[in-house]
Amino acid sequence: MLLLTGPEIIRPHMPETIHFIDTEPEMAAAARRLEIHPILAVDLEADSMFHFNERICLLQIASPADLYVIDPLPIPNMEDLAPVMASQAIRKVFHGADYDVRCLIRDYNINIRNLFDTEIASRFLGYPETGLNAVIKRHFNMELEKKFQKKDWSQRPLPQEMIAYAANDVRYLLDLHDILERELAEKGRLDWVLEECELLSAVRPDPPNDNPLFTRCKGAGRLDPRSLGVLEALLEMRREKARQKDRPPFKIIGHTALLTLAQKRPETMKKLQALNLLSHKQINMHGRDILEALQIGANLPADQLPSYPKTRRPRQSAETVKKIRQLKRWRDNEAKRLAIDPGVFFSNTQIATIVEAGPDSIEALSAVNGLKKWQISNYGTKLLELLQQEAPLE
Repeated sequence: MLLLTGPEIIRPHMPETIHFIDTEPEMAAAARRLEIHPILAVDLEADSMFHFNERICLLQIASPADLYVIDPLPIPNMEDLAPVMASQAIRKVFHGADYDVRCLIRDYNINIRNLFDTEIASRFLGYPETGLNAVIKRHFNMELEKKFQKKDWSQRPLPQEMIAYAANDVRYLLDLHDILERELAEKGRLDWVLEECELLSAVRPDPPNDNPLFTRCKGAGRLDPRSLGVLEALLEMRREKARQKDRPPFKIIGHTALLTLAQKRPETMKKLQALNLLSHKQINMHGRDILEALQIGANLPADQLPSYPKTRRPRQSAETVKKIRQLKRWRDNEAKRLAIDPGVFFSNTQIATIVEAGPDSIEALSAVNGLKKWQISNYGTKLLELLQQEAPLE
């Protein structure tokens, strides 16, 4: 199949046969075949939309010769894949790898080394849309089917149509990698992306969070202490029900409804129904537990009421504000020249951190938290020059 992109014709490598694997011997054999290739495309499907504790339900890997869809659920362990994924000699191509890297570490203790993220590459090339479907369409004039995007990947047996859908997420990645790598090299940004990808490969799952549940509930920061206490009781009730039913908490009761309940605090089933926040099914299943949680929160002693943790940055001086604006203007102009998003080039947080640190040398700039090597090597001298200039009058 010949596909047109811009002035050149691309002939994407498209392995037709999908090898479906659901046994340990098959996976071990696949790992031996994969380890001989210098580059692989990788993706996964998980079930976070359908279960309380999410897990990887499918792993898709394409080499230049083969395309594998691996069902890890019946496989006792995935250790045969670990050396392949950790090999510095084999490049692993993902699109939007952050979630995948965290899941592979969490579920199988599989580390990814020599990572190339085509989504990051697309952002550093200034693509207006960087989702996989948009980038595939841009280069191959192909539209990926997305109708199974929100399906339950833990269901078994998996329909053949879903397996084919999953395989398509890696089918074009190797050719896409070659195109993007060439474009990055032509623009002198390949090292930028490789550094970003190396940092991405080091991300890890969030550690256990012992903070109150309301700290993860958007909008809770606006509540008074009594309402926060009620909300926490409601969230704890919801979490326990979600655990019992093996469902995500948001599928038990949405957090917007819980926020309103924490403020309105209906005392009877009739008043709960009158709020029209929940369906009849939800009220029948959870109504009594909701009223009990509301009462628990309402009866908390005043000295046990929680408060929302506030984090405020120290007040910036007028000179610091002017200097930040000066650096942002430079950042915006340079990003426009490079045709990339300003936040990809230098984030607002990075600029504020630089100004507040006030480095006076490349060595001092290198010590500023959060800066990348590519930013310092390419723009360090300019940043120091701007820091030493007097900020123009507003």
